[in-house]
Amino acid sequence: MSTYSHILVGLDLSDECDAILSKSAALANVCGAKLSVAHVFEPLTFAFGGDLPIDLSEAQKVMEAKVKKRLDQIASPLKIPEENQIICIGLTADELHAVALERKADLIIVGSHGRHGLAALFGNTANGIIRGAQCDVLAIRV
Repeated sequence: MSTYSHILVGLDLSDECDAILSKSAALANVCGAKLSVAHVFEPLTFAFGGDLPIDLSEAQKVMEAKVKKRLDQIASPLKIPEENQIICIGLTADELHAVALERKADLIIVGSHGRHGLAALFGNTANGIIRGAQCDVLAIRV
């Protein structure tokens, strides 16, 4: 069994991100792996149902700039270079799968929030990432 060479961390930019990234960086260090971080957010047209008769492109740009700034705040202390800070627009599971394939990541790490019932095992997002991944997935409980 080989160790990991490229770890992709999917972050939702919540307050728990620092803990998730800290654990991910420690694992990357032990494995001697490259570390990339990614944040995926839905296009505003998804969030508002896509039926709004207004142009949301400017709002989308503002949102992207805020995401980029927050991602950099989280990644910079760990010296994760800008080219390994990825921002995607779309569905989280689909985009993380695509990034993992494109960048040849062999481990995806995500945070998993505590839920009730069946969702307690895996949230919808984490479950979607696990089901479609072509590499290992590690869910860190937050």
